Amino acid sequence: MDDEFGARTGRSRRLGWFDAPVVRYTNMVNGFDELALCKIDKLDNLEEIKICTGYLLDGEPVDYYPNTTELERVEPVYETMPGWMEDTTGVRRIEDLPENAKAYIKRIEELTGTKVAYVGVGPGREELAVLD
Repeated sequence: MDDEFGARTGRSRRLGWFDAPVVRYTNMVNGFDELALCKIDKLDNLEEIKICTGYLLDGEPVDYYPNTTELERVEPVYETMPGWMEDTTGVRRIEDLPENAKAYIKRIEELTGTKVAYVGVGPGREELAVLD
């Protein structure tokens, strides 16, 4: 995934696995009702996709988002899901996404407690799959 660059700086951008504890924490702080899941098209050619479901702090599971002084000692815990190996860039409705992509989205909803209403399927503003 070396075609991601910052619009302002032009620097190469690193993409990571979805981090459910961060989103749960962000929702606790900000209180949103829906998620916009960006860059799902970047996962189209992956056989397996990971989701961070929690953390180990000093090797022990924690059920909270660690504070900044602890973050360097945290290790993510991943759940692996099958990829969909299909092009999603032309999809405009979430229900029309490949089955494994819908399962991935459903799992994110379960882990975050928040509905995914928008899914980015390309770089353009109009390249968006929405909830019916």
